[in-house]
Amino acid sequence: MASMVIRTGRADLDFGGIRTEFGLPSAFPPEVLVEAERAVARGYTVAGREDATDLPLVTIDPPGSKDLDQALLVQRVGAGFRVHYAIADLGVFVVPGGKMDAEVRRRGQTLYLPDGNVPLHPTVLSEGAASLLPDQVRPAVLWTFECGADGEPVDVRVRHAIVRSVARFDYEGVQKSFDAGTPHPSVEALPDFGRLRRQLAVERGAVELQLPEQEIVPNGGGDWKLVVRPRAAVDAWNAEISLMTGMAAARIMIDARVGVLRTLPDADDGAVQKLRRSADALGVPWPEGVTPSRFLAGLDPTRPESLALFSDATKLLRGAGYTAFDGTLPAVTTHAGVAAPYAHVTAPLRRLVDRFGTEVCLAVTAGREVPAWLRDALPLLPSLMGGSDAVAGKVERACLDQVEAWVLADRVGAEFDAVVLRAEGHGADVFVAQPPVMGRCSGDELPEGETIRVRLLEADPARRKVIFERA
Repeated sequence: MASMVIRTGRADLDFGGIRTEFGLPSAFPPEVLVEAERAVARGYTVAGREDATDLPLVTIDPPGSKDLDQALLVQRVGAGFRVHYAIADLGVFVVPGGKMDAEVRRRGQTLYLPDGNVPLHPTVLSEGAASLLPDQVRPAVLWTFECGADGEPVDVRVRHAIVRSVARFDYEGVQKSFDAGTPHPSVEALPDFGRLRRQLAVERGAVELQLPEQEIVPNGGGDWKLVVRPRAAVDAWNAEISLMTGMAAARIMIDARVGVLRTLPDADDGAVQKLRRSADALGVPWPEGVTPSRFLAGLDPTRPESLALFSDATKLLRGAGYTAFDGTLPAVTTHAGVAAPYAHVTAPLRRLVDRFGTEVCLAVTAGREVPAWLRDALPLLPSLMGGSDAVAGKVERACLDQVEAWVLADRVGAEFDAVVLRAEGHGADVFVAQPPVMGRCSGDELPEGETIRVRLLEADPARRKVIFERA
């Protein structure tokens, strides 16, 4: 699916109303900024840290990103692989029980709006002293994986280190380098390793939904573009390294019986059977004995019936949350989407829980007691992250709804081709490819997985509402 773009055509549109509606903070309290500046000035102690500045680590992030959480190096070692994964070390800068600690707990995560982020940490840290910017020596938590020829880790190490990234890349640029046969040496082995990890994920039963992802980006003229950018292969390969790290962290915490996991119960048989019925109705073969993971992985994401099945499969992934434990393992320790125990530890600049999970792993693997302040914080994290996730989801959806309404405001009555994603009640969710809009279409018995002609019935920027009807 090629990138699709539509300009709003106006330069006086902002997202201030959404910021006000959800009570998003416009700045950090002065005392938090002072504490952050003092943390930067205080610096960190090199003693006890491994000097890994000779590793040619690189970062891969969206264009323009400054809050760089991860840097990686993938190497071939004999028939296997060695993966170094450096994660920004926020434990250096955030004092437990301090003003900044309280503020980041209140925020939960960085919120990304088209006209500017609402960062989790003061930017002097998240885009400065703690960010793994190129050519800068930084404190980090360094994970090293020794993996066999099948991509499975046979040894995992995590420790404090100092690192220096040698280059900052974006996904599109790295993908182009692979396509041209000129990858940077630090990621030359990433495709082979990433494919192995993806194969292992499918074998485990991991579920990946390749639905179109809408993005709002500036067009350089003060207004916005609404785009759908297909996921490049390098996105998936890079994600597998983060997933591998999260799985390793979860295992460390489970073995120590203390930590916080990202959990998702297995889908019940009813949800799987409903997906099978949808596949049958759409004429998409699903052989007996093939798992939902293998079935979904084999779909062509450019086909309309595949989009409908990916949409239906979201029901397999309901109920995700965070589970903290100390002493006794919880009833659910796995994440059904990953098909393994899993923890968030790779994005501490942008997500609160990662710092705490990382500190547990560091203490356990060093043979130290998990400190009291950390144990006291663990039970609070599921609620803090649950509330933050809810706000983040609503803000993201509101921004998309707002731009969709802006884009279509002067096109009421126009007709479009749309794929019917999921029919429920009197109507269905539809995806219009040009401009790239997901909206609601009224009508009975709309055919899931088929392309139909729809007419724009309403596009109200004030209410951020777009409604279609079958033409």
